[in-house]
Amino acid sequence: MPTAASDLLALEGGTPVSAEPVPMVRVEITDADVDAAVAVLRSGMLAQGGRAAAFEERFAAMTGAAHAAACANGTCALSLAYHPLIEPGDDVLCPAWTYIATASMIVARGARPVFCDADPETYTLDPADAERRITPNTTAIAVTHLYGAPANIDAVQALAARRGLRVIYDAAQAHLATWRGEGVGAFGDAVTYSFYPTKNITTGEGGMVTTNDADLDRAVRRLRSHGETRKYLHESIGFNYRMTDVEAAIGLSQLDRLGEATERRRANARALDRAIEPIPGLIAPRAPLGGEHVYHLYAVRLEAGAFRVDRDRFAEALRAEGVQCAVHYPRSTHRQPAFGDLPQADLPVADRLARTLLCVPVHPGLTDRQVAIVGEALAKVAAAYAA
Repeated sequence: MPTAASDLLALEGGTPVSAEPVPMVRVEITDADVDAAVAVLRSGMLAQGGRAAAFEERFAAMTGAAHAAACANGTCALSLAYHPLIEPGDDVLCPAWTYIATASMIVARGARPVFCDADPETYTLDPADAERRITPNTTAIAVTHLYGAPANIDAVQALAARRGLRVIYDAAQAHLATWRGEGVGAFGDAVTYSFYPTKNITTGEGGMVTTNDADLDRAVRRLRSHGETRKYLHESIGFNYRMTDVEAAIGLSQLDRLGEATERRRANARALDRAIEPIPGLIAPRAPLGGEHVYHLYAVRLEAGAFRVDRDRFAEALRAEGVQCAVHYPRSTHRQPAFGDLPQADLPVADRLARTLLCVPVHPGLTDRQVAIVGEALAKVAAAYAA
């Protein structure tokens, strides 16, 4: 019986499903994006200015928020959101199943992340588990809209209202995701976004903080530029977290096709759902009832005991079949050495996800045939390794 990718290929006569690798990601920079950036470069006005302001206005409208403040990257966006909303010494509820920045910027603020387990079906924060972990020092909850799926916003907002908590949503992977028909930028005290190259929209590097609170928006804008309220008047200590107009121009150009790209991601995901449905042992991603997924990543879960190999060997076999894939993430955030001085909570769902989730291509640059190849490769590998 096959035990490695090379054995699987030998079993099938050495012929992979696809001779040309299906790429996991594709960063699409069009001529329009280049032209927009070049126009700013030729203007000589490169720093944050009119293009950034226009990008903020359009992005706020597209995400359901009243205000949006652009910044240097998604991690800076988290820092800017946390600073006005939490204080040093606070406890902040935080998902264990997320990228490290969601938690690390809590530490950078001088507060303590209190890690919470994931929902076993949607992989976003489990609000019931979070409520059990509230301490007398808990003042806020940070929640990630993960892989493009909104968290259970109704449950999070109800918890926050009951316990008097501020809410910060990390939507770095959830551009244009919605909750009950509204953009996720419309909820919570603040929402943060990233425009890293592999995100659903990119500016090269870049971030955004959205909010419906005008006072919070002013605080974020002050913080991102050395505490300035006008030129050379610094009313507080701040940072240099500004976005350049070059980046903003690229973002504005990309917004023109973000809706179309998002619908293509959803179409690709629907095709993958259909391919996975008849495959025993593989579970397709899902969003909570009320949420609309935007599929930054398509995370497939391997059921415990369904296969004779682990997730990493399964991934190796997929790559041998011509399908690139990735693990997001190989360990849960609370297991990162950077947080070794914090109490180690028992978070079984997050630990299980670190062993069983595998992301396969879903990006809008895929052809219909490439999407079909992903499904065929998953079926082939699953059948070969079935327990």
